[in-house]
Amino acid sequence: MEAQEIFLKENLKFLRQRKKLTQESLAEALDMSRVKLKAIETGTTANPAVQDIVLISRYFKIATDTFLLVNLAKLGELKLRELEAGSDVYLTGKNIRVVAITINPDSKENVEYVPIKAKAGYRAGHTDPEYLAALPKFNIPNLPSGYTYRMFPTSGDSMLPIPEGSDILARYVQNWKDLKAATLCIVILVGDQEFVFKQVTITPDGLLLHSMNKLYEDYTVDFSDVLEIWEYYSFHSKQLPEAMTDLTTVIREIRKLEVKITSKPGQ
Repeated sequence: MEAQEIFLKENLKFLRQRKKLTQESLAEALDMSRVKLKAIETGTTANPAVQDIVLISRYFKIATDTFLLVNLAKLGELKLRELEAGSDVYLTGKNIRVVAITINPDSKENVEYVPIKAKAGYRAGHTDPEYLAALPKFNIPNLPSGYTYRMFPTSGDSMLPIPEGSDILARYVQNWKDLKAATLCIVILVGDQEFVFKQVTITPDGLLLHSMNKLYEDYTVDFSDVLEIWEYYSFHSKQLPEAMTDLTTVIREIRKLEVKITSKPGQ
């Protein structure tokens, strides 16, 4: 079995500098000698004491497993704040999903665009910073802060009146249980399955996927078949949504009438 890479010294230095602490001030906060802390940070100590590793990881509010096995410098500030807030799998027992990001020279997250030709490699490269760095990227002003955004192309007519071939701007969903019923989402499925753009409802059996085009039937996918979920924010298209036909208008008015009738007292 291939040895697991350990990021102890890299993460210690990164987190210390992120909090603008000197080795001396951190050692004092940990009630540890500066010599011992420096030895851990530089890798001079081949096998640091388990108690010291736990002490350091607790101080930075990062689970020990994550502190050792994840290169935290590659996660980005938003993800680090989420880990510190207690969303870590090892702290909460939940299946955390950490999305890789890229940032611009101003340390702000980019919006990556996944073109059609890159969709096949997305599942394998979605956590690889090098893969993401090769994707087209841009920034959109006035996006609500605190989210990671990505843009995906769509195909097919299952979500009419949103035009076929629209590009969907969506924000990353870390905790799927937070989704409200029938939330519009891009769902990234494992294996050779297609990306889907559907209304998503979380059920005990998996994700119930619903198309706005009534010609398509609902279906459910197992949680294990889902790689990522991105909540719809906006769509971009050269085409305008189709105008309502006379038949659509008639159906709409009938539904309004049905609502009025069923809402009357005694009905």
